Amino acid sequence: MDSEIAKKITAMLDHRRLNRSGSSLFTAFAASVIALIVFTVVIVSNLSVRQITEVVKIEIKTVVPYLPLRSEKELSVGNGNNYTIKQITTVKENNDLEVLEVFGGKGGVSEKFQQRATEFLRDDCEVSFMMTWISPAEMFGKREVLSVESVFKSHPRGCLIILSATMDSPRGFSVLRPFLDRGYRVTAVTPDLPFLLKDTAGESWLEEIRTGERDPGKISLAQNLSNLMRLAYLFKFGGVYLDTDMIVLKSFKNLRNVIGAQTLEPVTRNWTRLNNAVLVFDKNHPLLRKCIEEFALTFNGNVWGHNGPYLVSRVARAVEGTVGYNFTVMTPPAFYSVNWIEIGKLFKVPRTEKDKKRVEVKVLEMQRRSYGLHLWNKFSSKFEIEKGSAMDKIVSDHCVICEKISVS
Repeated sequence: MDSEIAKKITAMLDHRRLNRSGSSLFTAFAASVIALIVFTVVIVSNLSVRQITEVVKIEIKTVVPYLPLRSEKELSVGNGNNYTIKQITTVKENNDLEVLEVFGGKGGVSEKFQQRATEFLRDDCEVSFMMTWISPAEMFGKREVLSVESVFKSHPRGCLIILSATMDSPRGFSVLRPFLDRGYRVTAVTPDLPFLLKDTAGESWLEEIRTGERDPGKISLAQNLSNLMRLAYLFKFGGVYLDTDMIVLKSFKNLRNVIGAQTLEPVTRNWTRLNNAVLVFDKNHPLLRKCIEEFALTFNGNVWGHNGPYLVSRVARAVEGTVGYNFTVMTPPAFYSVNWIEIGKLFKVPRTEKDKKRVEVKVLEMQRRSYGLHLWNKFSSKFEIEKGSAMDKIVSDHCVICEKISVS
């Protein structure tokens, strides 16, 4: 009996030793696997960090609303940060210097611009409007003329100054003469961007572009200079900036310090993107100064919209609600009631009853809530205005010369 008990106890102890041995082997194996995984992750991480450090290429193509402005960061060496930012400039040989000449600043242009602008913008202007034109005067077509007409249809005692070296010419004068003959106050003046940017962050940026220290990028420099010039002009003089494909639908007289939202978030109905095709601001407004500052510090000539619509969106989001930055963001119906995808439908006579009702609803909405209609000429210029279409009615209701408008 005792012998049997001893055998059972011995067998039990042997079983326990076996279990402990197996557990130890499993633990050792598991530890080895974990160590191998950690080692692999470290190696991959080091490789990834090395690759990111060596090649950094970021293109922001959408608005990131809550990203802090570059102008609010300290990016100089020795400021306590453990990183530095180095900008590699590759200036291509092109006609950028010729483009800069078009925006003035030499040969007495500065004095002439100041005098002409100041004399034109008298106190008796009901509303002071400004447009820019960087293409040849021959390309200022019927669509652009319609935009000018709509300004004076809603503001017979308003003033319109067009900043353009090409329109400040005999050809440009012939385009504007029908308005002058009817007593409307419109003029084209060669701009002086150095004067407009004086004592702002844009002044040093312009000099860097002029000397080749800053890369103008692949996108048209003239387009980006136009984005900057509208901000600088409004900061210096105040008033209303309009794109030349904006149709004014009602008086802007009661608008002050406003910018229009192009899109809203579907659920919250908060704005997600602004557009700079219409800007209404007092002179010396801090939002404009901040926009010019952000333009100079974060300029990117390779990403469309970065220095235009996305810029004003970034700045407005950053300063919205801040004391001293008093401005109003108007909802899309104010200026962008029809997006660039749908704009073509206004040029055509509806083919179905369903389309007809949709267009009628949109036109009624514009009549009630819209101050202007953006035509998105880049997309709509190919469309002819069909007789009986919504655009046909809009043209007839907001023209003062009322010549037939077609594709041009």
